[in-house]
Amino acid sequence: MTDQNPAGGFDLGGLLAQAQAMQEQMAQAQEESANTVVTGTSGGEKVKIQMTGAGSFESVSIDASVVDADDVEMLEDLVLAALRDAAAQVMELQQNAMDDVGMPDLGALGGLLGGS
Repeated sequence: MTDQNPAGGFDLGGLLAQAQAMQEQMAQAQEESANTVVTGTSGGEKVKIQMTGAGSFESVSIDASVVDADDVEMLEDLVLAALRDAAAQVMELQQNAMDDVGMPDLGALGGLLGGS
């Protein structure tokens, strides 16, 4: 598509229409992403955390077999790992939404999540 009109001038109207269409696609992709629920897991799916694409935590499920009063640190590690897994899935979901509308890669932000 060209940014010039048939008379050789700049087609600002066409450029604005493209920008508006992209903005609408972006809003739709963000809404779809926000309404999607992912499940982060750890410990062989003994710990599960559900989170929406908007970053809202929905639920936590912990299998009784990983609850040991003498090893609280292990349970804390499992919960943290499940949180990181859910957050990584949300980042991937959001990046896929951006890719669908032609936005640049946000992969560098994934480093903010820390190790898995």
